[in-house]
Amino acid sequence: MTALPLTLTAFFPALVIFAAIRDVTTFTIPNWISLTAILVFFPVAFLTHLPLVALESAALVGVIALVLGVGMFALGWIGGGDAKLFAASALWLGWPAVLPFLLWTSLAGGGLAVMLLWSRKLAIHYPNLGPAWFERLMLPGGDVPYGLAIAVGALIAFPSSGLFHTPL
Repeated sequence: MTALPLTLTAFFPALVIFAAIRDVTTFTIPNWISLTAILVFFPVAFLTHLPLVALESAALVGVIALVLGVGMFALGWIGGGDAKLFAASALWLGWPAVLPFLLWTSLAGGGLAVMLLWSRKLAIHYPNLGPAWFERLMLPGGDVPYGLAIAVGALIAFPSSGLFHTPL
């Protein structure tokens, strides 16, 4: 892979890491992160010579993920930023890398939820242990920053994506 496609490909991991940090510290994922991921995907796909069928498949996977993400948001399972990041990540991963993405995101989300439940019980006994965002994160009954789980799943699955397997 030449320098330009490699550099552009690095945008996706950087964006999901930034989204995870924002979600953990503010419980929000700005729209510009998911929008940037979607917009950068297409030039990267072109520059890496991703086959048209793989590009179409990735777009379909992204649309399906958006529909599923909106459904999960409507049910109150995840936030709106999580749904958009989920869809943008699925676009970048495409088929079949979306399958390990779903598995790892689910495992990371479950682990995160268990860790937060346990940590929040301890935090009741030890208040004010850190910055304001950490105190907010430790509030009993608080939200789960699922963007972190999405980022973990995306980063683990990303090397399996079609973008890494296109000959230049």
